[in-house]
Amino acid sequence: MERIRLNDGVEIPAVGFGVFMIPNGGETYRAVLDALKAGYRHIDTAAAYMNESDVGKAVRDSGIKRDEVFITSKLWLQDYGYDAAKKGVNTSLKNLGMDYMDLYLLHQPYGDVEGAWKALEDAKKAGKIRSIGVSNMTPKIWNSFVPRFSTIPSVNQVECNPYFQQSELRKILDPQGVRLEAWYPLGHGDKGLLANETVVALAKKYGKNAGQVILRFEIQSGIIVLPKSTNPERIKGNLDIFDFELSEGEMEQMRALDKGKGTHDPEAPGVGEMLLNNYRIHE
Repeated sequence: MERIRLNDGVEIPAVGFGVFMIPNGGETYRAVLDALKAGYRHIDTAAAYMNESDVGKAVRDSGIKRDEVFITSKLWLQDYGYDAAKKGVNTSLKNLGMDYMDLYLLHQPYGDVEGAWKALEDAKKAGKIRSIGVSNMTPKIWNSFVPRFSTIPSVNQVECNPYFQQSELRKILDPQGVRLEAWYPLGHGDKGLLANETVVALAKKYGKNAGQVILRFEIQSGIIVLPKSTNPERIKGNLDIFDFELSEGEMEQMRALDKGKGTHDPEAPGVGEMLLNNYRIHE
């Protein structure tokens, strides 16, 4: 497994296992166990996924030492603001059954972002979090918040795949050493992407499937990827991307697929209010 050094010196596995929309109470537990058995050492969850407890239990039951597994979770909008965010950090730790998290993100860029960020900074100083970052920040949103932060985030987790390569965002992140993490790295099963003639031709050449070619392209682009599956074979296959390498010409072919638009627009009017009103994780 390749590891990437973040701008704070923390090393993160380049491929993580995402558990978005996998139910708690057994299914997430089994999927995470399968991922750990397949060789994953990076698990990405969130308070709003409501499955932190399954993730923690799977890590404990795996027999793998805690310091060998990189755990990410995220603070939900309901817990923004300094005091609420301090409680939110502790709640995530309690749910996970852990005394620290490797990476903790602000899940959405709305509301009292600055107060929440200050709480994450303090939690990092206290040893509760090793690295801190943000999620779903477009260039415009990034520039409206981050210049007022005391510290630069280590990560911005956003939608990213060959059809939406976040080129404008990377012009801001790369000079600051901020790593882009990709959710929906396979385009959320976009049949057009998986059947794209460039992707299919490369898959045939290297004896891989379309998803593996896409993930390889993203890894070679310096992106941290978070593929999700509950199928044990697919979980294993998504990690089998380190025995081949795309040439620079092939990378250019993949870069040419960029359409510059994703499925989610964080700048759309009312998105923050909609998320807060429809996803309440506690009373």
